[in-house]
Amino acid sequence: MFHIHHIDSLDLPDLAPYRTMKRPIAHEAQGIFVAESEKVVRRLLESHFEVVSVLLPEKWLPHFEPLLQARREDIPVYVVDKKHILEELIGFTMFQGIMAVGRIPAPISLDDALARSEQPRLFVALDALANAENLGVLVRNCVAFGVQALLVGETSSSPFLRRAVRNSMGTIFQLPVVEPPNLAHALRELRDQGIRCIAAHPTALGRTLTQADCAHDCCIVFGSEGYGISPKVLAACDEAVAIPMPPTVDSLNVGSAAAVFLYEASRQRGRM
Repeated sequence: MFHIHHIDSLDLPDLAPYRTMKRPIAHEAQGIFVAESEKVVRRLLESHFEVVSVLLPEKWLPHFEPLLQARREDIPVYVVDKKHILEELIGFTMFQGIMAVGRIPAPISLDDALARSEQPRLFVALDALANAENLGVLVRNCVAFGVQALLVGETSSSPFLRRAVRNSMGTIFQLPVVEPPNLAHALRELRDQGIRCIAAHPTALGRTLTQADCAHDCCIVFGSEGYGISPKVLAACDEAVAIPMPPTVDSLNVGSAAAVFLYEASRQRGRM
């Protein structure tokens, strides 16, 4: 269900998230996130996530009416006559001018992630990954290659930051998220369950990705853009492996590295 509000101002209290789009950390504290673009908003409306509101130019309303009508909650839809008016209200240029506010779901527990997943399990864990764009790309890779749960460590950014949601192209709505209070401890719990924890580490001593066993239950761990995986998290892993590359290249961007690792996991499992 939905009900329409025609607006020419963002002064309404309920529109505060759109006025403060450049403050996603404040949004996270409120338990909400902003979705941008036709595809991401469409995927949000198709998901099980709670939708708080939608804001769009009037010409896009007919495209979204079937999805809005199918929702169980009553969603306020704020409509402006033209996209350029919306851009003036927001304060910066937007490609399509389509946005929505969603509610961040409660993270699932590690036990839930294990119970929901099928063998061979494929998890991904993040240690101190700060860049929202990189995080969004990594999430998209996770969904593309069949990752069953994402463990976001206590030092990592949230995958529900605005730019992370946008760069994931809305695939974050399909990926179960675990937020363990101590990632190293969570990895040790996985190892106790027979799940091999493999650190994606560019300085691994001579051990390369193809030598790692990704065909069976495993969790691949990725670290920060600048410093890689922290010593305590690295110590909690079974092994560290690297993508082979010439000595003139230190490492790949974490999003690119994730694609390589997850492709190799899929290849070993006979999916490619």
